[in-house]
Amino acid sequence: MSASRLDAVYRSILLTKFFTKGWGKPENLRRLFEFRKVVSNRDECFNLVERDYPVTITKEQNLTDCKLVEGYFLTPLERYLPGIVPEIAQKAHFQALLPVHWPEPGCKPVCLHLAGTGDHFFWRRRNLMVKPLLKEAAIGGIILENPFYGLRKPTDQVRSSLHNVSDIFVMGGCLILESLVLFHWCERNGLGPLGVTGLSMGGHMASLAATNWPKPMVLVPCLSWSTASAVFLQGVMSHSINWDLLEDQYLSDGVYREKLSKMVTIVDEAFLAGKKFARTYSENVQNEKQENINITELSDAKVPIKITHTESLSEELRKMQGENKISKALYDKLTSNTTFELDAQDISEINKLNKNELKNFLFKYRVDDHVKSIAIKSPKEHLEDTKTDGNKNLINTEKVSRKSPNMHVHDSGNGTKTENKEKVNETSKHSDEIEYKEFKPEKKTWNVSEITSDFWTSLPFLKSSGKKIDIGKIHWRDREALQFMRGIMDECTHLSNFSVPYDTSLIIAVCAKHDAYVPREDVGRLEEIWPGAEVRYVDAGHVSAYILHQSVFRACIKEAFERSKKKWKDGKHIE
Repeated sequence: MSASRLDAVYRSILLTKFFTKGWGKPENLRRLFEFRKVVSNRDECFNLVERDYPVTITKEQNLTDCKLVEGYFLTPLERYLPGIVPEIAQKAHFQALLPVHWPEPGCKPVCLHLAGTGDHFFWRRRNLMVKPLLKEAAIGGIILENPFYGLRKPTDQVRSSLHNVSDIFVMGGCLILESLVLFHWCERNGLGPLGVTGLSMGGHMASLAATNWPKPMVLVPCLSWSTASAVFLQGVMSHSINWDLLEDQYLSDGVYREKLSKMVTIVDEAFLAGKKFARTYSENVQNEKQENINITELSDAKVPIKITHTESLSEELRKMQGENKISKALYDKLTSNTTFELDAQDISEINKLNKNELKNFLFKYRVDDHVKSIAIKSPKEHLEDTKTDGNKNLINTEKVSRKSPNMHVHDSGNGTKTENKEKVNETSKHSDEIEYKEFKPEKKTWNVSEITSDFWTSLPFLKSSGKKIDIGKIHWRDREALQFMRGIMDECTHLSNFSVPYDTSLIIAVCAKHDAYVPREDVGRLEEIWPGAEVRYVDAGHVSAYILHQSVFRACIKEAFERSKKKWKDGKHIE
């Protein structure tokens, strides 16, 4: 996925800085982690908000083109976590715009619109999404003010600059429960089918809200993905965080390290977040040399293999097979979702590909929990290795891969394990030697305290000067703060930690192909977490998609509601 330069430039000119006061109180984080386990279970979460939860209507007005309703209610989160929501944010304000006349008898579709980063008050969503949907499809809209935004913004907060990391989790907890309040309010007033949508952060909050409604729910998350961890650790938003402050706080208070870090998990395989760095590094190194590349050693061709596919890999394989660069038999193997074996003919085909095509075949496979790999070298490099140490199979799991608790440093073929760090540093500089590793695509979780710090050296943070930090030179203790950030973001925002929405066929996610705010390659895919959900892409970056593709977002909302009308009526499946 190529990142949008506009996204990076736009982020660089914004003055907004996040988490300027640090992580937040350790006790608040502990309470939030424990409460996450409650709201992630649909049955338990749904019972936290009664069907007749009190809502105060402050204004009802019939306009020329719609009916306007304004009101508020107290956030249910304050009931379960007293004192954790700032007083000014405890009152949830909302605005509803409904058609004056509903065109279809017994059908009053309403969509809840949640705010993205920086979307204060009601006017932006009202004019860009709600009013056009009213006019185009008679879909009513409810606009909920985010905690920490607009009327709910603390007086000492500047713009959208959340003071603490914990604030983002308070915001999420509020919106999950507040959405339930509004869904119940809609049902009491005879409105439905119901849906929820949002852009960017609002899209992710919409996804979380939809997981806890035990009935069919239209969901159209736009410009969001499966977890917020990649947003703050890999996307351009990482540049707006004072990492020095977070590291100092993390190291100075033992509660973060000794207690809180053990309460969270990194959901996706930890080293996968370094995959993009490894692939980019390998490609840049290869472009400096024009030598032919061959597979010099495959430990054993007759072993089960299973490839973890990426969007770009699958597309490249289809293209190569269509151009007869690989046989149909090899294509079928490489695109299968089952284990397979590479025979001599397969390896011969792969060796005939040029270097840019060959890099798409770099993969790791597991046999009896023992890591094996394909090592790619130039003939010259291979010859030098053979002369110097007689080892034809110089493979090392630490060159550009990441260690994890379930990874083992494997035998190089002659009984010598490749663990020498000096040799790692030396051989990793070789311009034509690449190793690209992936686990088979099964969900793994690790306690954040178990992850080694080696992985974090590849994260693309920038200093305020705009120059890249050499994270490899940062003391290893400092990297623990990065591990902790990854862990708490996954713990509280990763969709695999929440219930699957009631009917995933009513989900249409819209993503930007070149989104530099919301990286997708290193985290779980929506289609895998929510089987049956549909993901569509616009050829744009995050900022340009927001500006140019509002009509696409609305079209997907309309389509999802049409699906709901055809499939469900009053919560019952239409035969």
